[in-house]
Amino acid sequence: MLKKSVLLLMTIVFVCGHQLFAQTSTKSRYSVPDLYAGIEVGSKGVKLSVIEMKKNAENGNSFSILKDTSFNTDFISFTQPTFDATANSFAGLFQTALTKFNIPSKRIFTVISSGVKIQAEKEQKQEWIEKLITSFRLKVNEPQRKVEVVDVQQEAKLSHQGIVPANRRYNTFLIDIGSGNSKGGFFPFGNDSYFYLFQLSWGTKSTANAAEKMCGDDKSLENYSRQLLRVAAGAENSEIAYAVNTSGSFPVSDHIAFSGGIAWATATLLYPELNNNPVVPVTYEDVERFHKRVSENYSSVTEAYLVSKIGNGKWDKKLIASEIKRVHAVFDQRALMAGSALLLRIMRQFKSVNEAKQFYLIKNGQVGWVSAYVDAAVE
Repeated sequence: MLKKSVLLLMTIVFVCGHQLFAQTSTKSRYSVPDLYAGIEVGSKGVKLSVIEMKKNAENGNSFSILKDTSFNTDFISFTQPTFDATANSFAGLFQTALTKFNIPSKRIFTVISSGVKIQAEKEQKQEWIEKLITSFRLKVNEPQRKVEVVDVQQEAKLSHQGIVPANRRYNTFLIDIGSGNSKGGFFPFGNDSYFYLFQLSWGTKSTANAAEKMCGDDKSLENYSRQLLRVAAGAENSEIAYAVNTSGSFPVSDHIAFSGGIAWATATLLYPELNNNPVVPVTYEDVERFHKRVSENYSSVTEAYLVSKIGNGKWDKKLIASEIKRVHAVFDQRALMAGSALLLRIMRQFKSVNEAKQFYLIKNGQVGWVSAYVDAAVE
């Protein structure tokens, strides 16, 4: 009970009475004019986020998620079938925002992610992006519709501005651990004039793929665990340590926040009873124990086991069970092992630089850029 009380207190301290972090509630609290939507074409597919926004002159904006859905279309394979699936999903989600949620077109923001931009440039397939934008505009009958292709600097800065509370913006280092890479940064000068970009070529999927490749013919979990240890250590020694040490975050960033799928999964399985908390404070030791559990005692993070350990009372066990199911639908054991291994290595480097740093896992960071867009739009 003491640990849970401390966690709750730390959460309150970080959020500081200002719910900028996305909530998972689907109950509408605001009127239709306060609804906004963001549609993003990412490396894996197309994602729609519908949010409710409330302007607060004293504390800034707060938002809650009304709808968060996606279609896996694998756009970056750059084939005609995946192009068609992406274009249809893009237009379909736009129509969903318009008709199901009655959101005016001007309140629907559409972007192509930096991951798509980078992959297209790497393979010299930029014309596929232009073709997609043209197709989308035709399908939704908006020839002048703005579809911004964001670069990694923009995306990282927008995510920080959208996820981190205004009163924590200048002392928080945010890192989004994605599938293929990780990105983030902080504002070193105490204002929005300059954002320091932090990048790693490692993400949950790329880490898992590298370990699988090193397994050779021995596909056992034991061998995968051994190879994952080598991959994670190599990533830390060759890239992570340098990136953290040269970031200059030591005197500025008191808080290190992680977003992305593995942050959500880890927070959900580590503290399922904090299901309604959009941000969960953790220690390096917490995540170290979690990585050991998913590696050596996977049954201890299953839905049945975790729900059985939650006492009766105020907890909504059905809601908690549903969220745990969502995690396991997205991440299998090996993906959880890879993602938590990468998370640990990044945390360890920040911990070695400054023991006093506090770590946080952000559950709904995927809508961060949307709220930043909206924040600018409602000024």
